[in-house]
Amino acid sequence: MEKKRMIEQGKTALGIELGSTRIKAVLIDLKGTVLAVGIHDWENSFVDNIWTYSLEEIHEGVRDCYRSLKEVVKEVYGITLKKIGAIGVSAMMHGYMALDKDGNQIAPFQTWRNTNTQKSADELTELFSFNIPLRWSVAHLYQRILDGEEHVKNLDYVSTLSAYIHLKLTGKKVIGIGDAAGMFPIDSDTHDYDAKMVKKFDALIEKYNYNWKLKDIFPKVLVAGEQAGILTKEGAEFLDSDGDLEAGIPMCPPEGDAGTGMTATNSVAPRTGNVSAGTSTFAMIVLEKQLSKVYREIDMVTTPTGFPCAMSHANNGTSDLNAWVGLFAEFSRLMGYETSTGELFQKLYTNSLNGDADCGGLLAYGYYSGENITMINEGRLAFLRTPESRFNLANFMKVHLYTSLGAVKMGLDILMEDEKVKVERIMGHGGFFKTEGVGQRYLAGAVGVPVTVMDTASEGGAWGIALLAGYMIDRQKGEKLEDYLETKIFKELSGKTIEPYPEDAAGFDEFMKHYKVGLEIEKTAINCMNW
Repeated sequence: MEKKRMIEQGKTALGIELGSTRIKAVLIDLKGTVLAVGIHDWENSFVDNIWTYSLEEIHEGVRDCYRSLKEVVKEVYGITLKKIGAIGVSAMMHGYMALDKDGNQIAPFQTWRNTNTQKSADELTELFSFNIPLRWSVAHLYQRILDGEEHVKNLDYVSTLSAYIHLKLTGKKVIGIGDAAGMFPIDSDTHDYDAKMVKKFDALIEKYNYNWKLKDIFPKVLVAGEQAGILTKEGAEFLDSDGDLEAGIPMCPPEGDAGTGMTATNSVAPRTGNVSAGTSTFAMIVLEKQLSKVYREIDMVTTPTGFPCAMSHANNGTSDLNAWVGLFAEFSRLMGYETSTGELFQKLYTNSLNGDADCGGLLAYGYYSGENITMINEGRLAFLRTPESRFNLANFMKVHLYTSLGAVKMGLDILMEDEKVKVERIMGHGGFFKTEGVGQRYLAGAVGVPVTVMDTASEGGAWGIALLAGYMIDRQKGEKLEDYLETKIFKELSGKTIEPYPEDAAGFDEFMKHYKVGLEIEKTAINCMNW
């Protein structure tokens, strides 16, 4: 009854996150307790050599996700969702959403998965003396300029997916600083795009005589805790076609999945970090100081409050692993045995613990797309073994779990070994950790640091952006995000911590030797497999 009253009175926060394979809405109370969840499954498309989602898919996906949440509220609590205390939107970081002055899309949406920006990223990295990864929005923008695309002269707004949905709901062209840090380098002191680099970019493109400068077309940067507009009448109708949702709801700055992952794992303070492992895999380490030099393997981004943060971001995570589990499901059905996907994952993951620490000499690459960390621009999926390899089911699953962390491990080695970055704890979240004690154990072995998975880990970034919305309306004056999370949200939550096993660490190191050497095979496959 208490939960029902909270919902009726609007003492809640709603987070909506557009992930790579799922849009998820999480309604919480102001202590972080999950009240209801809505889900819409989707998948990106590869059209004209571009990883994308159509505008129709984006719009309908958000609406259907909200519709799903609303139905759950009706079913569980017997009430129609009308009032919400605060709303936040998050999505996959990076990418390129381009609109003209009338708000019309004028170029296909490009996701983080695209690696068609090599020339642009290289030139901008040299110009700024700052790593600009292939997937960053400014890399996409400059590549469109270099390619002479006609739409560029008509640009009025360039944003990420989260900032685009926020615009639809509020009419405001704003973005959270964590998501902005995947568009363009951020100055953590000014909480804005780096002014010197903005000036350099504007000078670089001056010869094209566009009627805009960079800050004219990029969203305004906000930090966690600031209000980023209110849900307009049009926004409420967009979200809830039934017309039940009330307008006027305050909205927090839209964020990227890295920032919401940090929030959802209480990893926003220096010396903390988190690893999100799913369709893509990335590690975020909050820094005490800037790195000593530029590394092409490391993104320099920020927390939702603007702390500098190092990101080791792998484009490819568990997609190939999921495909193999799907094959086992097909085989199971062929043999007349029906089982749930969840049970298959649980049994196959758990059985991998019986494998050799080094995966028995097996090797795999789940490269659906190019991989920035390993400097490979296209994807080819591969499973490899020698006649002497110990080929069994446990090792087969283990190598696909290990390889999901392979590229990220290379980035983390730079931070921990070369830069001597201190990390006291790593929090894990995402589907990789859903089977208790498996992915968590392998990550601990890979990074040599205790890994904790909270009971709330499965709620992911949608829960994280809901927490940021709650923080905006419920924080005390001057209360920092890290203090808010520590004292009001995570104090009562439980989780499980696994220390690194020495044999896992040694085995993962051996696997990584094979992984690095085998990259030449991946490059050869790209040259040969063009059918």
